[in-house]
Amino acid sequence: MNKELSEFLAYLRHERNASAHTIAAYERDLRQLAAYLGESGVRWNKAGNVVLRGFLATLHEKKLKRSTIGRKLAAMRAFYGFAVRKKWLAENPAKVLATPRQEKKVPSFLSEEEAAALLDLPASGKPVDVRDRAVLELLYGTGVRVSELVGTDLEDVHIEERLVRVRGKGKKERLVPFGRKAAEALQDYLRVRAGLVGGRPGERAVFVNYRGGRLTPRSVERMVRKAIGRTAVSRRISPHSLRHSFASHLLGRGADLRVIQELLGHASLATTQKYTHVDVRRLLEVYRKSHPRP
Repeated sequence: MNKELSEFLAYLRHERNASAHTIAAYERDLRQLAAYLGESGVRWNKAGNVVLRGFLATLHEKKLKRSTIGRKLAAMRAFYGFAVRKKWLAENPAKVLATPRQEKKVPSFLSEEEAAALLDLPASGKPVDVRDRAVLELLYGTGVRVSELVGTDLEDVHIEERLVRVRGKGKKERLVPFGRKAAEALQDYLRVRAGLVGGRPGERAVFVNYRGGRLTPRSVERMVRKAIGRTAVSRRISPHSLRHSFASHLLGRGADLRVIQELLGHASLATTQKYTHVDVRRLLEVYRKSHPRP
């Protein structure tokens, strides 16, 4: 199914504007399916739902996470749905397969006090430290995804208006505001950025590494872990935790869920609800203020 898979990946890339991460994951998933079908002696266009269910069963036997199995099923449904549209098949055999029930996990997040401790860590004044502070302030101050942060270019940042243009999933653009602290950290960083860019003055990325190239998501993850290690927080915190903290703290201070949805760039309000968390203290505070007989 190499030819068909190539067409499908091109469709994801050029027509669906899928992210590089999604395309790479779907390709791995479908090549794994192709290997399974090859071992079973079944052509991809002859595989019915029973055969595909057998493939999913092998994944359960390998103790893969339900979220991983769910993604592989989504890749199968999308590929076979594409095959139906191309008239390679009459129907989608993956359509009737049940999606594994997902474990409900609340993503890790910081309290307001922990977030303040992280952002107020003493800095050395070295260019990379100034950059790291700006990264942390912008992640927490805007709630953007780490991929959106590292994909931001100089022309996307409007410090006077305190707005940043980001490109989200499906290359959808949105404007996100940020606060005074993030603006100050960003200004401090932009003054020392030239020292990091060095021999690459044409680099348009806002955040660059010590070689002057665009910062990568993995570098940001390492930087966040290192900064967390300097605080009293002992649990695992990632760049996504700062996004979740952003949403939780806005909600806890009375922001409308629809506004948070817009800021996060979520297509569905249900997705936003997974990223929000109101702690018990806030819950009790609202109850005592609002209930007629507290």
